Amino acid sequence: MKDVKTLEGGPAVAADDAEVIARVRAGDAHAYAELVRAYTGIALRAAAAIGAGADAEDVVQSAFFKAYRALGRFREGAPFRPWLLRIVVNETRNTVRSTVRLRSAAGREAALTEAEPLIPESADPAVAVVEDERRAQLLTALDGLSTEHRLVVTYRYLLDMDEAETAQALGWPRGTVKSRLNRALKKLGRLLPPPEASEGGEGG
Repeated sequence: MKDVKTLEGGPAVAADDAEVIARVRAGDAHAYAELVRAYTGIALRAAAAIGAGADAEDVVQSAFFKAYRALGRFREGAPFRPWLLRIVVNETRNTVRSTVRLRSAAGREAALTEAEPLIPESADPAVAVVEDERRAQLLTALDGLSTEHRLVVTYRYLLDMDEAETAQALGWPRGTVKSRLNRALKKLGRLLPPPEASEGGEGG
């Protein structure tokens, strides 16, 4: 069945965005709510990761509104998620610029921890503590990157988008995504402490 499946008590999962978009274009304004339910979670994480902070919900609301108005220009057959997230990126940048507020690593962490956990709940608690420390270190290290490098790492890894989606979301050629990601990861490697340092420096 090609449709949008809504999980009980959870977000909707878009099985065929193109079909829903076709319904919206045909005049079924209510169908757009299915896309909103499907992508609100990742849109909020993206806005928070880029620096929207407490304004993340407003940014996402505005992005969905602008996406709705721009659906007439949406290229048929193109993936909706990266197109939407590109609008989220622009809205976040405008918001941060207009309020002259710097990004907050703590705000990003609060939003990103709502994504799928990096380790299973059944794991050893000691392992969980180490993983949490590494996550905090990563988010802090991201602040040491340029805007472009932070964006490409956020989309490619923290939001789990593939290379093509990342390129479309950021409006960059795939070659640019590859080169900037490579440079960003090298710099992150220099900014992050070695794993043993977060485990109490037991090595000798």
